[in-house]
Amino acid sequence: MFKNLHIKDYDFKLILFIIAINTIGILAIGSANPDNRSRQLAGAVMGLFLMIVISLFDYAIILKFYWVLYAVDLALLLAVRIAGNTANNSQRWFTIAGIRFQPSETAKILLIIFFAQFIMKYKEKINSLKFLFCFFFLAAIPLYLIYDQPDLSTTIVCFIIICTLLLVGGISWKYILAAFAVAVPAIIVFFSIILKEGQTLIDGYQRKRILSFIYPEKYVDDAYQQMNSVIAIGSGQLWGKGYNNNVISSLKNGNYIIMPDTDFIFAVIGEELGFVGTITVIFLLFLIVFECFFIARRARDLAGRIICVGMGTLIGIQTFFNVGVTTFILPNTGLTLPFVSYGLTSLLSLYMGMGVVINVRFRSGLPDREKREVF
Repeated sequence: MFKNLHIKDYDFKLILFIIAINTIGILAIGSANPDNRSRQLAGAVMGLFLMIVISLFDYAIILKFYWVLYAVDLALLLAVRIAGNTANNSQRWFTIAGIRFQPSETAKILLIIFFAQFIMKYKEKINSLKFLFCFFFLAAIPLYLIYDQPDLSTTIVCFIIICTLLLVGGISWKYILAAFAVAVPAIIVFFSIILKEGQTLIDGYQRKRILSFIYPEKYVDDAYQQMNSVIAIGSGQLWGKGYNNNVISSLKNGNYIIMPDTDFIFAVIGEELGFVGTITVIFLLFLIVFECFFIARRARDLAGRIICVGMGTLIGIQTFFNVGVTTFILPNTGLTLPFVSYGLTSLLSLYMGMGVVINVRFRSGLPDREKREVF
């Protein structure tokens, strides 16, 4: 299993980046909600273990079971639809052995792995209409199940990732330009419809999030979270008010930051650690994304390249959306900050996905003959 592999090809620096950002997350969670710190720490230890184990086994073995992974993905999404727990008008979770599990987080990783192998297997037909129809049909099923929870933001993230995988797979630019020609007016029409009273395309709370972003002065109650988040980040100035402080003027201490350990953890970091803390978080996440793309260039096959770009895109897009929401440059999406926000399903899924990325890097130094014979 380890024949012709070299320790120099094992990406220790990526592991260090992940541990560093996860450590900041655990500390921030401990300040925002001390009750969840021990759980997140346990999740980090378990995730690190799973990441290392996955990184040591040839990812080609995992890819052989790509249809099984797709079936598991659909089974989990259907399970939450049938027997999931409802909270905040959404049915996104179910409980296993006392642990809250969110299938849409796992779906992101499983879809990346599935489509990586699917695209590589049919790469010669990627520009045929038959392939594109099959591709988007297979993508539409899990995307609909996620959208119907409802979870529009995760659906958008998954759709962006899937389109990125197709781009890396080698789809013709004529299809990309045609897609933009259709997508731009479609998005304009979509927003013009959802802004009208009585529309049924999205739920009422989703519409209010968009309206509160466009007209915060008219929808003060709905813009409350983001406005306080901006104030908290700004009040931290350069160095912040201090980690886990007891400052009376702290918005976190006054419970003015809603969901401080999940969606708005970045606001807690900004208030307590200041500009230096927020830039450190963004820089570490940027390094992880960059390393994923760097590994993609050295991958031994197309599937490995797609997996790395997919994981890098996932982390980059979610970071952009989360930071954009907490700084009020985007509507409230409910997306967490990778490796930082509290959430065991998200954390373990990310660790396992990064395990496959490290696996790709570890096997990128195989001789050309072995590269050709992998599949």
